[in-house]
Amino acid sequence: MSDMRPIEQVDPLLAGLIQKEVDRQRSQIHLIASENYISMAMMQASGSVLSNKYSEGYPGRRYYEGCAIIDEVEVLARERAKRLFGAEHANVQVHSGSQANLAAYNAVLEPGDTILGMRLDQGGHLTHGSPVNFSGKLFNFVAYGVDEKTEQIDLDQVRALALEHRPKMIVAGYSAYSQLIDWAAFRRIADEVDAIFLVDAAHIIGLIAGSAHPNPTPHADIVTATTHKALRGPRGGVILSREKFAKQIDKAVFPFAQGGPLNNQIAAKALCFELAGRADFKTYSNQIVRNAKVLAGAMDDEGLRVISGGTENHMFLVDLRSLDPDLTGKEASQFLDDHGVTLNRNAIPFDPRSPFITSGLRLGTPSVTTAGMMQEQMVLLGKLIVEILRKRIDPYSVTLYTDQIRELADAFPAYPEDFAGHA
Repeated sequence: MSDMRPIEQVDPLLAGLIQKEVDRQRSQIHLIASENYISMAMMQASGSVLSNKYSEGYPGRRYYEGCAIIDEVEVLARERAKRLFGAEHANVQVHSGSQANLAAYNAVLEPGDTILGMRLDQGGHLTHGSPVNFSGKLFNFVAYGVDEKTEQIDLDQVRALALEHRPKMIVAGYSAYSQLIDWAAFRRIADEVDAIFLVDAAHIIGLIAGSAHPNPTPHADIVTATTHKALRGPRGGVILSREKFAKQIDKAVFPFAQGGPLNNQIAAKALCFELAGRADFKTYSNQIVRNAKVLAGAMDDEGLRVISGGTENHMFLVDLRSLDPDLTGKEASQFLDDHGVTLNRNAIPFDPRSPFITSGLRLGTPSVTTAGMMQEQMVLLGKLIVEILRKRIDPYSVTLYTDQIRELADAFPAYPEDFAGHA
């Protein structure tokens, strides 16, 4: 019989590392836009005995016996996803957002086909055409970007490039863009050149679920997303689509891109979709946006320029050069992490520095909102972040600001003090 003792007894070293990570999450303020804190129930679903079952195939068409209950779980997840987002079809087997894009592209395109997507240095994702990613290696990407003055998407440029290159697909939805996206306008451009319209909603899917961002599903042919950001679910992906693409997408996930599904994660996705459909999640999603707006405003008031003038979603970028021409994103992010605030460096539009160094930071509010912070805390946090960067060479001031950051983290911890880090 397998060892049923708790991890603390089976592997104390690993248990200790998990506890260290709990302590880190409890003691820091987390502003990484792609992170969140999952619940005990989500951990229980992710760590359930569903991990034991191998189930290549889809409900009713498995290559292994004993999948009747697994079928029920997967159907439950699919139906909840379809209902939540108003989709005709949902694939919940895909392991991640990147694999969702891999499957979606290959479902409806041939290698070498042209795709119109966002420039990586202006908000796009690696899977939107990076030359070191499968997307850039397998497909011919043409990039659109933002207007240099407004730092917002230039739809005239999108249309002009679409008419010039006649792409087979147009991609909207980004990893570092803080404004609302006009889905209907993209749909019109896609129809004008007979292109498939794909929305990569990995970052905003939780806001969409909570009605804090317009839903792209009525406009898009395919929507890809992750479940572990503002949606507050397990690490994983989902693909929503029109029914006419259902079979192609399912085949592009299995057997093309991956083998057996992670049934424990699918169960957690089912829970995630159920919770995201409840009234309190709508309140949560809208609070994420309010917090982001207030945090951005507070930092702007302190003299740190916010890209595109503000935010309409859960994230925003800041231009560190407005604070100190010599301060880089790499230096600032590492300094803040050492003093209680975790976020990430990020290229800003028309950034003269490399993607590894950058002139900007990206900040997001899903995690701090889950922890219970409201607008009042965002005002204080914005001031503390700017001041600790401005006076980073003054040890006395840094100590004062660090103490205030830790007091704020202690007042809004990620998990209870006695939390062990596992279900």
